[in-house]
Amino acid sequence: MSDPAQALRDFVPGNEFFIGIDSDGCVFDSMEIKQKECFAPMFVKHHGLQAVSKYARQVWEFVNLYSKTRGVNRFPALVRALDLLRERPEVLARNASVPSYPALGEWIERETKLGNATLAAEVESGNDGLAQVKIWSDAVNAQIADIVHGVPPFPFVRECLGQALGRADLMVISQTPGDALEREWAEHDLARFVKAIAGQEMGTKTEHLQFAAASKYPAEKVLMIGDAPGDHKAAKANGVLFYPILPGSEEASWERLQSEALDRFFASTYAGDYEAKLFAEFDASLPEHPSC
Repeated sequence: MSDPAQALRDFVPGNEFFIGIDSDGCVFDSMEIKQKECFAPMFVKHHGLQAVSKYARQVWEFVNLYSKTRGVNRFPALVRALDLLRERPEVLARNASVPSYPALGEWIERETKLGNATLAAEVESGNDGLAQVKIWSDAVNAQIADIVHGVPPFPFVRECLGQALGRADLMVISQTPGDALEREWAEHDLARFVKAIAGQEMGTKTEHLQFAAASKYPAEKVLMIGDAPGDHKAAKANGVLFYPILPGSEEASWERLQSEALDRFFASTYAGDYEAKLFAEFDASLPEHPSC
């Protein structure tokens, strides 16, 4: 089987700068609809959580929207959500059964390309412990394809992409499945701005940046734009710059990128105190632990 990430390894710079851009919740205001209308209902349905659906939804939304694990790949998110749900006093009081999937934890430990194709290959090869996880993941994808349409990019996104075009190589860096990314970026005529679209099939965000950019541009000429701590982690693992899109203040974040931050990046005055100030705002915006 060919390695989808080879396209990133083979990527050749065409400009002096590189900008990686997350998609869900960063470019598109799609995090809420995907997590609340697609992921959470399927979390309840396919893991037998109907008896504690209220708390299951709360836990899923905390893990994926309102905490420092926001934006994490769906499979580690599933493990985290089930673990937190199992600890909830309300769930314990109801003697509710919360499943666990030891095979999922084992797979996450050894597989970097945590996507539907690699999951399907595992199940087809006889890993029955992942069968229910695959049913859930496939159901989520079907819900997203059915429900998530007509969600435009945030204001100022298109202006920022246009401002960067010609000076930087732009690339989508995401843990969303590639077919959904291709569909959404094409639907809103944004695909023309980027050189490539990297989804979960090509590895982690850290790997995306490593393969496509880290050794091909000076570190101070690579910027990762994202709305989740995982985006920051990917940038810093590669020693490159990070620009945060603050959850709840996305429009203002994109406006600031257009009006000052992009200019600083291209003028090499972004690193240091300016980047640190932006990250401090971002870090304070998401809690690590649930309040209940």
